[in-house]
Amino acid sequence: MGVIWDKLLYYLQYPFVIYALIVGVLISLVASLLGVTLVIKKYSLLGDGLSHVAFGAMAIAAILHFSDELPFTIVVTIISAIFILKKGNNAQLSGDALVAMFSVGSLALGYLGLSLFSTSSNISGDVCTTLFGSTSILTLTLTDVVISVVCSLLIILIYLINYHQFFALSFDDEHAKASGMNTDRYNLILAVITAVVIVLAMNLVGSLLISALIVFPALSAMRVCTSFRSVTIAASLLSMLCAFSGIVISILAGTPVGPTIVAADMFVYVLVCLWNGGKR
Repeated sequence: MGVIWDKLLYYLQYPFVIYALIVGVLISLVASLLGVTLVIKKYSLLGDGLSHVAFGAMAIAAILHFSDELPFTIVVTIISAIFILKKGNNAQLSGDALVAMFSVGSLALGYLGLSLFSTSSNISGDVCTTLFGSTSILTLTLTDVVISVVCSLLIILIYLINYHQFFALSFDDEHAKASGMNTDRYNLILAVITAVVIVLAMNLVGSLLISALIVFPALSAMRVCTSFRSVTIAASLLSMLCAFSGIVISILAGTPVGPTIVAADMFVYVLVCLWNGGKR
């Protein structure tokens, strides 16, 4: 145990480890906040679809040699989220069908574009890093950290300001609209900040694993808590714990960061299910 502690203290001397912990914990926090509402609304697949859109947008930015891929990726993902939200109620094309179309199409076109036009000598490695976030969280610059922290704090602020509206949206859109709330507006806000979280989380767990940050903490919290507020708080705490533990374990054991964080989330969910089942 002493050897592990000494090794951890040694790695904590390096800025890239501190950067990874700060960004990882914050992004996991905002993902879990949105995750509670998305899971209750049965919008979990929205995060999965937007993550693949973000991969396609990042591929286009790489092909066009943009100096900073993040702004372009965020804009494209937000536009896609708004389009899915607006067209998802169309009788001829349901929301889940739109998500599936955007998800598969963006993945395919992104990889095809990188294969045909990218000048990188290691396309497979770049794609693997983007899809699974294997090392990118450990190569963050100070600018990346500042952008992630500012965006995360803004999302937390927006969520707290609109907490009661998101609570109403989570359970019954029709009742919220009948009570005078502009549900379209708040659904739009939810879609936009979800898109931003998805893009920020790509450096943490990669585009294929982002849904885990949204789904697992919320599901774990729902196994032990009964009120919306307690579920939100529990999901936030669990997500931060799993992100911190996953990053630390990945550094000490040399495992990929993204899959390790997701494995930690899955482990907590299994523990909660076993505890809850035994209690019952």
